[in-house]
This record gives sequence, C-alpha cells and structure tokens, in this order.
Amino acid sequence: MKNFIYQNPTKLVFGKGQIAKLPQLIPAGKKIMITFGGGSVKSNGVYDQVKTALKDFETIEFWGIEPNPKVETLRKAIELGKEKNIDFLLAVGGGSVLDGTKLISAALAMPDKEAWEIVLSGYAPVNTPYASVMTLPATGSEMNRGSVISRKETKEKYAFYSVDYPQFCILDPEVTYSLPKNQLANGLSDVFVHVMEQYLTTTGQSRVMDRWAEGILHTIIEIAPKVLSGTHDYDTMADFMLSATLALNDMIRMGVTEDWATHMIGHELTALYGIAHGASLAIVLPGTMSVMREQKRGKLLQYADRIWNITEGGEDERINLAIARTVDFFNSLGQATRLSEAGIPEEAAAEVERRFNERDVHYGEEGNVTGKVARQILESRK
Repeated sequence: MKNFIYQNPTKLVFGKGQIAKLPQLIPAGKKIMITFGGGSVKSNGVYDQVKTALKDFETIEFWGIEPNPKVETLRKAIELGKEKNIDFLLAVGGGSVLDGTKLISAALAMPDKEAWEIVLSGYAPVNTPYASVMTLPATGSEMNRGSVISRKETKEKYAFYSVDYPQFCILDPEVTYSLPKNQLANGLSDVFVHVMEQYLTTTGQSRVMDRWAEGILHTIIEIAPKVLSGTHDYDTMADFMLSATLALNDMIRMGVTEDWATHMIGHELTALYGIAHGASLAIVLPGTMSVMREQKRGKLLQYADRIWNITEGGEDERINLAIARTVDFFNSLGQATRLSEAGIPEEAAAEVERRFNERDVHYGEEGNVTGKVARQILESRK
C-alpha cells in the first residue's frame, strides 16, 4: 500500500427531513446564493423545503446550471455573486449543479481570475464557503473537491480541484423518488465506473480497499433493478445515495493506484457529442477493460471471481466473460455500450486521439493511456 494522507471535512447529513437542518449548518448572517438546475426541485418539493429552512437568511437564486455545466452559464452566476457580495453558496440539485457551484465559489474568492483560466489551471487555491443539498445520486461531488466544467464554444471539458471540500452535504433519499429512469440509469453507471476506476488497477495493494470497492459494486448491481422499477423504496434509494457518496469521497482510494482513463475518454465524448456522462462511461469502460487486459489481468480475474462469481475456465475465458457480464449489466440499465448504438460516429476515435495528443496527456494507473490507446479503446466499441 502506498503512503497517503486522508482527511474529509465534509459533514454528511443523511436521511428523511434533513433539509430542515440548514439553519443549524450555515453560520448566521451569511449572504447566500442558492444555485439550481432546470427547475425539477420545484416539482419535487425540495425548493419549498430549502426556502422555508432559509427564511431567516438573506438569499438570492441562480437558475439554469445545465448538465455538464458550461463556463458560459457560470460566468453569469459569478457576476451576480460579485454584485451581491455573496459569502456562502448552496448548491441544490445534482452533481452538475454542485460542480458548477465549485467554480463559482473559486471565482468569487479570486476576483482577478477569469473562470475558464481557473479551470485550465486545474486547481483553485481559495474558495468561498459552499455546501449542497443533493437530489441525484451519481457524481459523489458532495464529498470531494473535484468538479468537471465544459466550454460550449470550444467543445472542451476539463476537471479542476478546489482547495476546500464542501462544508456539508444533505442527502435525503425521499427527494430521489421523482427522478426519471434515464437519470437513475446514468447515475448507476456513474457510480459503478467511479468504483472501477479506483479498483480495476493492480492486485495486492490493499485488502481493505478491495473489499470496500467490491461491496459498493455488489450493492449497485443488487439494487439497480429496484432503483429503476419506480417503486420508491426508501431503503433502496438510501443505499443508492450512500453508494454514490462513498464511491468518490476518497475512502476507497487510500493507498492504491487509480486509473481514470475511462472518465477522461468519456468526457471527450460528452464535450463533442453531448452524450450524458454516465452513458458515455457505459460505452468506454468495456473497451478499457478489453484493450488494457494484459496490464489489468490480475485484477480482471479477481473482478470476475468476486463480482460475477466466474471461477471456471481459462484466464482469457474468464476475463472475456467478466467483460461480457459488465456489458450485460449496462444493457440492463438501458445503456448503449457501443458508439453506433449511441449515434456517435466512428471518427470520434480519431478526434479523441487528436485531442489527447494535442495536450500530451497520459492516463491510467501506469500513465500509458495515450491518444493512440484511447483511439484503440473507442475503436473496440464501434
């Protein structure tokens, strides 16, 4: 196991009716900007709960942070925040709303820096305090420092990191009941691949990390049919929300190598073709598993055994079957697992290679997923 330092200061406030705790979580006297997405929080009752809880605070609202948040939209929020002297931000919605809010937070604390310049730097050294009320289990953004921001005019999408974690996150599983099936499917895909990026690397690094990761994978596979059934079972949605948070709050990556090539390739597909983030991952992951099979052989065999109970046959046979079972899982969510099924042209592979080469990037646990390898991964999923 590698050396590591672990600290996650975000307070997790979980369960029914917890939105009412907002006045206890935000310091008195704060001037709050509440950020929202497209308006679903009004139909599911979250908006009313938040506004009631914050009735004694001075608040302003910013609406319209889209999926894969665009810097063009966020610049408007930043200007509003500066004008109103905002000193606390509360993201209410899914991971995209929170990702966008992280950039707003950084830009308000660095008024001399342009928003896209902050994104390209990869790191924000100061932040305006921020927190979240989450309505969609998926990104895990509620307990980490990372965010991913797009630029519409150049079809780019990059990650950057804030110096500060969210001060708190409120997760009430009941607010997920109104989510449409496609958003739930994308969320399940996102959580599954978040875990795989930290798990499917090298064997023998940490028994604890492996078992934690495998536990989340088993949970997602087990609950997925019920999540998508529309039965609104509280305990199922509670497991879903908590799995999403634990998948990316730094817990399962302590002391182990990580991959993230699948995500980086998926980001390019989203930026170029507008495909939902979770849907892009369902296409790319099987390709990553296949093309990188020799490097990941030991972990693929462990994954086949412990996740899919594949124990018979030769090594290559078991790996092939594990990849096929992964594809079947994504298909069971209603996800496309090939570029053609998602309406993405074959030339996407060459364009992603060009973009990777232009930036001279090297992803994966061994830093060997270059533009050429990314192209091979996508060509395996035509």
